[in-house]
Amino acid sequence: MDATVTTPGSVGQKTWGGGNEPMSASYGKLMMWFFIVSDALTFSGFLAAYGFSRFKFIETWPLADEVFTHFPFLHGVTAPMYYVALMTFILIFSSVTMVLAVDAGHQMNKKKVTFYMFLTIIGGLIFVGSQAWEWKNFIKGEYGAIETKGGSLLQFVDNTGKRLSLAEVAQSLPKERETLTRNKGVWFMKESELPTYSVEEVQAGFAANPNILIRTEVIYQDTPANRADKTLQPGLQKAKHKKILTRAESEKMLANAKYVVEGANLVRNEYGSKLFADFFFFITGFHGFHVFSGVIINIIIFFNVLLGTYERRGTYEMVEKVGLYWHFVDLVWVFVFTVFYLV
Repeated sequence: MDATVTTPGSVGQKTWGGGNEPMSASYGKLMMWFFIVSDALTFSGFLAAYGFSRFKFIETWPLADEVFTHFPFLHGVTAPMYYVALMTFILIFSSVTMVLAVDAGHQMNKKKVTFYMFLTIIGGLIFVGSQAWEWKNFIKGEYGAIETKGGSLLQFVDNTGKRLSLAEVAQSLPKERETLTRNKGVWFMKESELPTYSVEEVQAGFAANPNILIRTEVIYQDTPANRADKTLQPGLQKAKHKKILTRAESEKMLANAKYVVEGANLVRNEYGSKLFADFFFFITGFHGFHVFSGVIINIIIFFNVLLGTYERRGTYEMVEKVGLYWHFVDLVWVFVFTVFYLV
């Protein structure tokens, strides 16, 4: 059978249009799209794994409104999700400035490209810095908790349902503690650092104050049928909240205490399911690395614009290519923000 050759005037050529540049897209722009598609599949896998894990451990999954409550310079003020929303706005706004930079490049307006690229870089740096600040608060923690021998997480509240920190519960004991290390003869035990309070101090403080109750990591719907504690303030009656035990149940659970948990790491965290911290560090860290990489690339392109590199080439296509990457990073954050923080 004779081979069919597509000539410049054929249908196939009209469909692709650009000769050796299909759809009139340059090689560099096509490679950027290939990278974006492959990276999108990677993020999709991470978010799907997060969704499956959350569905499996839905009863012990932390509530985002109780975890991300900090706001810079507002110490002691509960601002659930406010700062995360601000971070999201800044990143989306940087995507707008990138669009303006690309448009200015099409007009060969070096001054505007420089200005809007600068704003994009500032927005990216603010976002990366904000994410680092959020990580710091997440790792440090705020209230602390107790982990039992069975792996359950116990948090403390007063008889009105208000959260209490370990500092408000624990009672100092005249017992000197030291970090367990292998060079002290206990070869199979090792601690990174001692917690602020010991299990015994927390138990002693709990026993001395009858108004303290334990709140478990289990989430349940707040309905009249399953609401056992009638003393909670009306403002605390949410659609979903953690289960508060009676005093007798609290004493029984605290008797099995094994670890004092402060903040979060890859082993355990004070907020709830251990996987929550693992996914938080991995997904937000992976995205943060993308944003940081984008900022570095933007800085390089910014200096090339200042030096007139693209002016001499007669095209600002490089700005457009890095703009594709930046828009992708912004779009991924929208999905991360929705799945991780809002749902």
